[in-house]
Amino acid sequence: MDGLSAFATLTAVHLLAAATPGPDFAMVIRQSLLAGRRAGLLTSLGIALGLSVHIAYSAAGLAALIAHSATWLTAFKLAGGAYLLYLGWKGLRARPTATTDASDGAPDSAPVHESALRHLVRGFLTNALNPKAPLYFLALFTLVLSPATPLPRLAAYGVWLMALQFAWFSLVTLFFTQPRVRAAFLGCGHWLERAFGAALAVLGLRLLLSTER
Repeated sequence: MDGLSAFATLTAVHLLAAATPGPDFAMVIRQSLLAGRRAGLLTSLGIALGLSVHIAYSAAGLAALIAHSATWLTAFKLAGGAYLLYLGWKGLRARPTATTDASDGAPDSAPVHESALRHLVRGFLTNALNPKAPLYFLALFTLVLSPATPLPRLAAYGVWLMALQFAWFSLVTLFFTQPRVRAAFLGCGHWLERAFGAALAVLGLRLLLSTER
C-alpha cells in the first residue's frame, strides 16, 4: 500500500474508532462538562499522547505478543480495569460543589485544585491502560505496514494518528463547552459525574471479569 493510500486508510479507520463510545470518549465529555474547556483540551492532549505507548510497542512488534500471550493480555486487562474502577469510584463519590460555576457562561472555568498536569495524566492513563488497544493497533497497522516500511514513514503514521485523536476530541470538547450546552448540564454536575463514574466502573468490572474467561 502506497503512502497516500495508507494515510487515507489510517485516517478513516481511526476516526471511526475514536468516535466509538468508550473510556476516552466518556472521560473527555466528563472533563469538558464538569471542569471546562481547558480541562477537556488538556485531557484530549493526554489521550493523544497515550497513543504513543501503543504506537511504540505496535511498531516494535509487541502488539502481537500481547495479543497472543494470555499472561500479558491478562496483566494489561487487570491494570486497565483497576484504573477504570478507580476513576469510577471517584466519580460515584462526587458531591455538589461550587467550584464549577456556569453563571457567567464562561466555558473555561475549572476547579483551581486541578492542575494542567493532572488533566494530562488522567487522559494519558485512560488511553494508555486501555486493554483493547493492543488488538486494535495490531489490526490497524497490519492494514498498512510491511517489512519494507521505512522508519520515517512509520513515525509519520504515529504522529498522524495522535494528531487525529487530539483533533477529534478537541471538537468534542468544543461542542460540550458551548455556553448553552454546558449550562444545561452543569446544574446537575455531580449527578453527571456519578453517572460517568458508574459507566467507567462498569467498564472496569467487565475488563476484570473478562480475565477469568
